[in-house]
Amino acid sequence: MHAAHLGRVQTIRTKSTYADLVTEVDGEAERVIREIIAAAYPEHAVLGEEEGQQGDSEFRWVVDPLDGTVNYAHGYPVFCSSVALEVRGIPAVGAVYDVTRDELFTAVQGQGALLNGTPIRVSQTPSLTSPALVATGFPYDSSGERNLVHVAKLLRLGVPVRRPGAAALDLCNVACGRMDAYWELGLKRWDSAAGSLILLEAGGRVTDGSGENTPYGEMIVATNGTLHGELLVLLQAS
Repeated sequence: MHAAHLGRVQTIRTKSTYADLVTEVDGEAERVIREIIAAAYPEHAVLGEEEGQQGDSEFRWVVDPLDGTVNYAHGYPVFCSSVALEVRGIPAVGAVYDVTRDELFTAVQGQGALLNGTPIRVSQTPSLTSPALVATGFPYDSSGERNLVHVAKLLRLGVPVRRPGAAALDLCNVACGRMDAYWELGLKRWDSAAGSLILLEAGGRVTDGSGENTPYGEMIVATNGTLHGELLVLLQAS
């Protein structure tokens, strides 16, 4: 579905700001995912980015049908679909599919993480100045300016920083060792639910900005684990 429309998006509208886009593919993809879930698990709740929550259950699917919509709308091939199953608010199953690379990241709580069926692990990079490769993102509102301080501090240390534009893929890229760390402010539940589980199952660590073990805080900090404390100190200090 995503690949068929890439570069040929017909309808684009804005949500919170002029840069917060949604296309017809976002809505169409979410409807398809909801139909599949409803057919298999009619008693489960579903929380989706486009249609909100439907149902009330301790089992809740969290769906981002198109993470990286701005990239997708411009034909930039960094985007994905992200689906997680929460059990009493905690991610227990996660899947992130990168359409353009045909890469499917999956994880089940306690069973490890996979990329196209092959186990993956985080990197062994010991510190930010090894150097680590680090990713970040920016919220669509003015609070994104706060992140400029963090970015500047890392750049002054000589740490290469990337801004790919799809949170779920950033988390998965840390999980498989392509990147060593990632942080971002202002994510929503559907942005981080699946990717955070995949990273944890690959041996990484996910906290909020204060170090609490949750992917759902005001800030998410996700690393290979080895350099987590170092990155937290830097982010807190700046």
